[in-house]
Amino acid sequence: MSYEFPNLPYAQDALEPHISANTLSFHHGKHHAKYVSTYNEMVQGTENESKSIEEVIKASYDPSAKAQSGLFNNAAQSWNHTFYWYCMKPGGGGEPTGELAEKIKADFGSFEKFKEEFKAAGGSQFGSGWAWLVLDNGTLKVTKTPDAVNPIAQGQTPLLTMDVWEHAYYLDYQNLRPSYANTFLDSLVNWDFVAEQYAKAK
Repeated sequence: MSYEFPNLPYAQDALEPHISANTLSFHHGKHHAKYVSTYNEMVQGTENESKSIEEVIKASYDPSAKAQSGLFNNAAQSWNHTFYWYCMKPGGGGEPTGELAEKIKADFGSFEKFKEEFKAAGGSQFGSGWAWLVLDNGTLKVTKTPDAVNPIAQGQTPLLTMDVWEHAYYLDYQNLRPSYANTFLDSLVNWDFVAEQYAKAK
């Protein structure tokens, strides 16, 4: 089935000064829009047209390939970006509460330890990719993936992601990816959304 290009869940300037309207104009309005339109063109008239995008991601992923197919890349990037927008909100950041906070403390030792691992994952991903908080067989883990690779394809449940492709931060932070990661955790994360994903997955 075709994948609908989503509107941002907030105004284009709502994440300023942390992420500028200019960045979102390019990132959402051009990069994400292109992934979605390309994906829809690729599945039109094929057996994949009737499948959900999650089904296409799982079916087209090749763990042994040095480079994934165009179908996988455009499907995963379409999904990843939609998820990423919801992982942020105006006035976000801080710490989670409730069951998610307890689970983070149980599986990482402390919220600060989680932050250290998450920032390290984003900072050490060579080139383009993503940092993730996932639920894997009942345990919270921090992972990183190259290019478009999505934990769904690896049997994990994504709860939070940070885009570390340069188009996510370069206009605002230039080469200072660690500053972007700090700001993401301190001022942008939508912990309510992350908690909803955890509640559905546990």
